[in-house]
Amino acid sequence: MSENAIHLNTFVPRPYQLAICDAIENKGYKRVLAIWPRRSGKDIVAFNLCIRECLKKVCVVYYIFPTFAQAKRVIWQSITNSGKRILDFIPHDLVASKNSQEMSIRFKNGSLLQLVGSDNYDALMGTNPQMVVFSEYSLQDVRCYSFIRPILTANDGKALFISTPRGRQNHLWTLYQLALDSPDWFAQKLSVTDTKHISEELIQKEIDSGEMSAGLAMQEYYCSFEIEGEGFYYSDYMDKLHLRGQIGSVSWEPGFPVFTAWDLGMRDDTTIIFWQCIGQTVRIIDSYSNNGLGLDHYAKILKEKPYLYQSHFAPHDIKVKELGTGITRLEKARQLGISFKIVPNIPIADGIEAVRTAFGRFWIDTVNCKDLIKALERCRQEKNKNGKFSGRMLHDEFSHYADTMRYLCVSLSRTRKGATPEDLDRRYNEAMYGTGNENTPSIFRNDLPNTPHF
Repeated sequence: MSENAIHLNTFVPRPYQLAICDAIENKGYKRVLAIWPRRSGKDIVAFNLCIRECLKKVCVVYYIFPTFAQAKRVIWQSITNSGKRILDFIPHDLVASKNSQEMSIRFKNGSLLQLVGSDNYDALMGTNPQMVVFSEYSLQDVRCYSFIRPILTANDGKALFISTPRGRQNHLWTLYQLALDSPDWFAQKLSVTDTKHISEELIQKEIDSGEMSAGLAMQEYYCSFEIEGEGFYYSDYMDKLHLRGQIGSVSWEPGFPVFTAWDLGMRDDTTIIFWQCIGQTVRIIDSYSNNGLGLDHYAKILKEKPYLYQSHFAPHDIKVKELGTGITRLEKARQLGISFKIVPNIPIADGIEAVRTAFGRFWIDTVNCKDLIKALERCRQEKNKNGKFSGRMLHDEFSHYADTMRYLCVSLSRTRKGATPEDLDRRYNEAMYGTGNENTPSIFRNDLPNTPHF
């Protein structure tokens, strides 16, 4: 061996990772499926297998994530626990060029390794990959593999699928059943009990503290397909928002008015969601929840926030009279300077569909809306005495925010449309520096032209 030989010895597989490497490297499997727990090194193994494939012969290898942005976070920009960049598993002396915009690496032997997103699989038309990795396959557009499969069949290429489960009503479950029944596939499903890469005591501690539900732990760490995800209303939609980067830092824009939606509880939680409509986007900037307190408390919360409010929306039961006072909460709120608009009393199923339809427009702040995010991920159907889903939402700690989100989405058609940023900026300045209604508490004053006063 030459003194100048380049060794691929930076990556050393863990014992439980060897079977997948052996299936691809030595046993000649062209279709391999690895269902492994979260944080078990799936992508590091797969990326190093791609490097080896690129060096064996001149070829094209695609590493596919659900989205291009996720590919950038997980591989292109990522750093391992030891402080090593994932890209540095490729020896620098073997690299001819890197294109950060396209996230592609050209090897000196002519091979190409490129990161792509299945949400834009049409861009792969006319290409000829000899190996493809599908990372987090349960979240991918299933049409991507359908598009690539004939190419791999024609050129005798390889496909490696790595993922954690997302329930039985998912294309990963279908692929897993196919792989188990086919001698042409190598399929492996491991749990944290097999990998031991995270202690089960630590996982149980997260469950006991409420940081993670037992059902989510069964999915993420024990790779169970029998998860709570079946019956969840919005978990898949929230996954997509996370993948698209629509859950993160969403700041308040002072030049735009703020709307609120409420779920008012008597002896139950009262929840409020604060949002702004900017163009076609719904920017959810804040949320608040409490219980056992009167409307005066929530009026004080609104007053303490810096927002310029345009409209508040509440469900029809705000017209119910409060015990002891004989007046409705609608009237009480008006006395406190809050004039509510009543949300149409439509069937709950229609309201849930309104939320699902609007999901693509949401941008949600992780800091101010952490409880809302958790609720949208965990609200679900209740089960009847036979253990079947009843079609009704389970009334628990997550359902209050879920109800408030329904009221928000049903109210979207009643928020002002068609205003340009310049119009809103003008109205904001007029509202901030105009005289307004001196009989209205200043925090609730609304001098925006063509909008109702509180």
